[in-house]
Amino acid sequence: MPVTVPADSERWLWDDCGYRASWAGGVRIEEVELRRVLLPLVTPFRTAFGTETAREALLVRVVTAEGDGWGECVAMSEPLYSSEHVDGAEDVSWRWLLPLLLQADGVDAASVASVLAPVKGHRMAKAALEMAVLDAQLTVAGVSLATHLGATRSVVDCGVSVGIPPSLDALLEVVAGHLDEGYRRIKLKVEPGWDVEPVRAVRERFGDTVMLQVDANGSYGRRDLARLAALDPFDLALIEQPFADDDFEGHALLAREISTPICLDESIGSLGEARRALDAGACSVVNIKPGRVGGLLEAVRIHDLCVARNVAVWCGGMLETGLGRAANVALAALPGFTLPGDISASDRYFDRDITEPFVLRDGRLDVPTAPGVGVRPIPGILEDVTKSSRTMRRHEAAG
Repeated sequence: MPVTVPADSERWLWDDCGYRASWAGGVRIEEVELRRVLLPLVTPFRTAFGTETAREALLVRVVTAEGDGWGECVAMSEPLYSSEHVDGAEDVSWRWLLPLLLQADGVDAASVASVLAPVKGHRMAKAALEMAVLDAQLTVAGVSLATHLGATRSVVDCGVSVGIPPSLDALLEVVAGHLDEGYRRIKLKVEPGWDVEPVRAVRERFGDTVMLQVDANGSYGRRDLARLAALDPFDLALIEQPFADDDFEGHALLAREISTPICLDESIGSLGEARRALDAGACSVVNIKPGRVGGLLEAVRIHDLCVARNVAVWCGGMLETGLGRAANVALAALPGFTLPGDISASDRYFDRDITEPFVLRDGRLDVPTAPGVGVRPIPGILEDVTKSSRTMRRHEAAG
C-alpha cells in the first residue's frame, strides 16, 4: 500500500534545491560544549568489521540566551564502519566546525549545513551539531521533534541486531531471549563463513513467522553471488549491505540474481547517493541513519524520496545513548518507516543509560512527546560516565 507524506505546514520551508528544510527563526549560539562519555556494553557486540565492548560517544551541547540543546555524534571509536571516528569528530568539531557555528548569527537547524559547508565531509560531526541546534530551537518553541519532523505514530515497532556470537548454540540462546522480550524483528550480523548455517539454525528453531534479516556490513564481493543466493530459501526480509559501499553496480547485479530484497546502509550517505542507488536498481529497501547522512533534516529528505519511489525505509542504530535513541525513535515515527528499526530498548546495550531509559512494551517504544528531542541527560549519571569535557565560547571563536 503506497505511503503518503502529510501535507507541509508552516513549520516547513523549502531550501534552494526544493527539499524540505526547517522553520526560519535562527538563534544566537553563545557557547558549545563537547563531552566525551564512555558506557560499557552489556555484552560485546561483534560485526564483520570488529567487536565493541563499550560505547565511547561524543555529545554536543549548544547554549543560547533562551536555553540549550543536545546532540550526539554516532562516530565509532575506530574508522571501520566509516571513515569517521570519535577522535576525528572531536578534533574537526573543535578546530573547524565550532568556530564557524559560533561566528554565525541567526543560526537555525536548516542553516547549519550551509554554515558548516566550508568543511568537506564529516557528516557525523555535522549531524550532531544540527541535532543540538534543532533540539534547542524546538525546546524553546515547546514543540516535540516528532511533531516537527511529521511523525504519524505514537509508538514504533522495534527490531534487534544480533552480533556474531562464538557458536550456533550461543546464537540461538540470544535470539530466544530477544524474542521472549518481544522484539518484532531479528537481524543477524553475517560475514563469509557465518551466513547460511546461522540463518538455517534460526529458521529451524523459531520457524518462518519470525521476521528475519541479515546484515553483512559490506563483507562480501561479487565472487560471493552464489553464497548469497543460498540465503533465498529462508524467506529473509532483506540482506543489508552485502557489498562495498561504493559498488552500486554490484548491488544492482545481485538484486537481479536473487529474490531476497537488497537493503543499502553504508552506501547511502546523502540524498544524492540515495537517488543514485534507486536509479541504478541497487536496492529496494533503504536503512536511514541520521548521523550517517549528515543530520535529521537530510534523513527526512531521503525518507520523502523513498516514499515517492514506493521504497521501504527503516531506521538504523549506532549504539546510541538515550539522546540519539530519542531522535531515532522520533524519525522512525514518520509514515515511510514501514519496517522495524534497530532502535532497541536501552537495556539491550547499557545497564545504565545517560537519560531515562527507553523501555520495550509489546515490541515497541513510545515516541517522545516532550519539547525538543524529548529527553535530557541525568546530571549524576552524565558526570559518572564523562571522560572529558571542553567548552568554546563565542568570543573565543571570534578571536
